Amino acid sequence: MTTSPRIISVANQKGGVGKTTTTINLGAALAAHGKKVLLIDLDPQGNASTGLGIEQSDRKVSTYDLILNDTDLEKVAIETGTPNLWISPATTDLSSADLELVSTARRVFLLRDALRSATATTLGFDFILIDCPPSLNLLTLNAMVASDSVLVPLQAEFFALEGLSQLMLSVREIRETANPNLRIEGIVLTMYDRRNNLCHQVEQDARENLQDLVFRTMIPRNVRLSEAPSFGIPVINYDPTSRGAVAYKALAREISDRGY
Repeated sequence: MTTSPRIISVANQKGGVGKTTTTINLGAALAAHGKKVLLIDLDPQGNASTGLGIEQSDRKVSTYDLILNDTDLEKVAIETGTPNLWISPATTDLSSADLELVSTARRVFLLRDALRSATATTLGFDFILIDCPPSLNLLTLNAMVASDSVLVPLQAEFFALEGLSQLMLSVREIRETANPNLRIEGIVLTMYDRRNNLCHQVEQDARENLQDLVFRTMIPRNVRLSEAPSFGIPVINYDPTSRGAVAYKALAREISDRGY
């Protein structure tokens, strides 16, 4: 019997918090555990696609087509160089998607319909991770309506928790209107430096305020994590023993252990 994939949006309206890095490397870590994983690159910048070595010439069919042209997922998803890891690539076409979606009926349900169609379910993905744009726009709303949960990368810096409230409010509104089963998968602290007192303070504040929502695993500042995208591969392939790779493997275990 074919089961539905577990769909997780990786979202934070603030840029530069490690959102795409988390999507790529969590996906690769889950794939290394034997899960069949699909990444949906929903960011017009296409950094997840580039970070997995997908050339522009190979993005003939993209996430834009999946959402706005009603193209089947099996025609959009392409294999990456990492076993068990697939991607629906992004192109700059997504830049205009917000404007086009405004006048579209069921505009916040299009991605959900595409990912939960009978055809998509037969592809046998265990996880679908959606790399959202760094804003709470219609693309991000599509992702949340399509998802079982939202994973929030939170940079360990001053004001980190302040930006979280708007995202939590958006999740609550979507739960009340379009997706009653949406939940917070968890908060993962990123760019964590154990030598920095501010990082310790942010961690303490996050755990006091959000308690069990904060993952035990924290993603460190790590040169290898920064270098890997330029080679078009996840850090787990680039340097499997690096602190960044070890952290994302641990995060994948935490998420797998939590189940639905």
